[in-house]
Amino acid sequence: MICVVDYGMGNLRSVSKAVEKLGGQVEVGSKPEDLEKAEKIILPGVGAFGDGTKELKARKLFDPLRESLLQGKPFFGICLGMQLLFEESEESPEVKGLGVFQGKVRRFRKSGLKIPHMGWNQMKIRETRSKAFQDLADSSFFYFVHSFYPVPKDRSVILGTCDYEGEGFPAFVGKGPLWASQFHPEKSQDAGLRILRNFIFQ
Repeated sequence: MICVVDYGMGNLRSVSKAVEKLGGQVEVGSKPEDLEKAEKIILPGVGAFGDGTKELKARKLFDPLRESLLQGKPFFGICLGMQLLFEESEESPEVKGLGVFQGKVRRFRKSGLKIPHMGWNQMKIRETRSKAFQDLADSSFFYFVHSFYPVPKDRSVILGTCDYEGEGFPAFVGKGPLWASQFHPEKSQDAGLRILRNFIFQ
């Protein structure tokens, strides 16, 4: 069973429907015991970094989620769900993230960029051996909506990158069974569904 985490910060329906369409068994969960019984976890998310951590803590999900990640339970973070894996964000300077990956989430810096970065863009695969990218063509297009992106201290966790008008950023990070995308795979047609399928059946 795959638990799609409900913490008030994501489009749960579109993610759940995509997973079900691909043959995965989904339950939307909002309690610590939902994470414990799940075989895999998906953390979607839209909105601010500080609000995300606040809502996880209010639902008593923050510590159990971090523990599940540290124990190696398969996990897929989407958009804000990716950013929350890091230690901190320029968006909410006083707030600490899950800290599973070292590094900081920062805002696009290049002058003249239209923010948020919204729409379709290509991802360059850095780690072709990753199971996340099985049967996926390099430079496939994915759908993005974001103003911030993480900068990992350990560059080896960056599995895929993207360029937005000359400013490059990590589009996909991962280590072992922990995967996360800055794009929305559930909105990214065949390429996004391929990555979700790889997660379901890894």
